[in-house]
Amino acid sequence: MHHAVSSQDGNLFIESTPLSAIASQFGTPCYVYSKAALSNNFLAYQSALADKEHLICYAVKANSNIAVLQTLAELGAGFDIVSIGELERVLRAGGDPAKVVFSGVAKTASEMQRALELGIHCFNVESEAELELLNRTAASCGAIAAVSLRVNPDVDAQTHPYISTGLKENKFGVDINLAAQVYQHAAQMAHIKVIGVDCHIGSQLVDIAPFVAALERLLALVDELAGLGITLQHIDIGGGLGVRYENEEPPSPQSYMSAILPLLADRNEILVLEPGRSITANAGVMLTQVQYLKSNGEKNFAIVDAAMNDMIRPALYQAWMDIQPISAGNSGSAVAESAVYDVVGPVCETGDFLAKNRSLAICAGDYLCLMSAGAYGFVMSSNYNSRPRAPEVMVDGDQVHLVRRRETIEDLLSGESLLPAAVR
Repeated sequence: MHHAVSSQDGNLFIESTPLSAIASQFGTPCYVYSKAALSNNFLAYQSALADKEHLICYAVKANSNIAVLQTLAELGAGFDIVSIGELERVLRAGGDPAKVVFSGVAKTASEMQRALELGIHCFNVESEAELELLNRTAASCGAIAAVSLRVNPDVDAQTHPYISTGLKENKFGVDINLAAQVYQHAAQMAHIKVIGVDCHIGSQLVDIAPFVAALERLLALVDELAGLGITLQHIDIGGGLGVRYENEEPPSPQSYMSAILPLLADRNEILVLEPGRSITANAGVMLTQVQYLKSNGEKNFAIVDAAMNDMIRPALYQAWMDIQPISAGNSGSAVAESAVYDVVGPVCETGDFLAKNRSLAICAGDYLCLMSAGAYGFVMSSNYNSRPRAPEVMVDGDQVHLVRRRETIEDLLSGESLLPAAVR
């Protein structure tokens, strides 16, 4: 997939904009996205599916900035949402609710109501209890809810346990062996219209085999349902295509689709996909500045101004993310000697690190770039330690747009109130 960053004489650029210019204009920490990389990553799916009727629903949870969503909506993307907040973002960004699928294990009646009112494409239902609530909610709205059942094909995606979702022990979906009876139940409900089947086996997959195995199991179910008189209009194979963070060799959308499409060759069902990370991860970076260099005899630390509240992936998933100085002769004042550093942040937790044991030639004051930070970066950030969240910037060629301003202390306190003065 397209990487946002290029290097010219040791200086890092996003499109035609030097990262040093962005760091000095917007400060650090700061997220920066490339409009071209986002667009190209989406278009790679679109062109791989040129000969097959399809709907590509970008997984909003990976990066939900409305300028990112707008960029994708303008290319014709649908959206995979997991909350009403995400649905409202899609609307604000100009997305079409008729191309929205609603996933997630814990949809509430009020979320269902809003989604029905807007006329979304489909609910990816994850349990029989949810089906019953959706039927009741649709009845009270005088609507019919289009559903696809998320089945759990029990395929091991062989990825990190926190992001593997297709095994029997995971909380997602309905066991594929019990799915036919749930479909029959659904087909009898007055306010439910069964239109598809859905599965999602995990995230950051770098091998095509699990996708193929899952699709084969889905197709066997689709044929079983047809025998029971239940015909489906679409097959949703979820997302999960991995990206390169270190030395992974994930398949391209092109090679992924050329493994999948032959299985669908003589079938009429529309193919639905829910890519997230593979569209945004390598389209974004996070910039941070070295505040102090410190050695405790055993280890060297580069203490930077970004922390686990800004980027939690390394702390949460032990994720490896590449980190590089943004310019060769970075600060100019001192000569940087190369050493092996742990890159750590200001948050008071031992788990607060961005990278461990990296060879870097850096001085205090230098800027660093955390690569492949466009997915599960800003969206998972928090205000822990009362730290305002970072700004987000979109680069479009030589145009630089601030698409979310840095939070202020005022923003942090805006929802809170002191207790009333004691009655004297």
